[in-house]
Amino acid sequence: QVQLVESGGGLVQPGGSLRLSCAASRNIFWFSTMGWYRQAPGKQRELVASITASGTTNYADSAKGQFTISRDSAKNTVYLQMNSLKPEDTAVYYCNGRKTGVGDYWGQGTQVTVSS
Repeated sequence: QVQLVESGGGLVQPGGSLRLSCAASRNIFWFSTMGWYRQAPGKQRELVASITASGTTNYADSAKGQFTISRDSAKNTVYLQMNSLKPEDTAVYYCNGRKTGVGDYWGQGTQVTVSS
């Protein structure tokens, strides 16, 4: 059973920073791609950033220059560093692990609220 557990969400003021963590129950290189998605109220879930097993990263236009995805293979953890946060970044952030030919795995989500 593959599990992904997110942490690090919370309430932050505009302009602040947060780092989200996603701890996987198995070696993160087993996944073809790992990524972060978010879903704001009334909106569809959208990709924020992803990283392939080989290290190639991909960012949504809205995340470029503001968010950084990284990983620590020793801890089987993927991170999302979020800087200069804005109210429109408020959403539930989900960790995703995708294994080609197998499917997608999701964490339970962590709430990020950007408000003064």
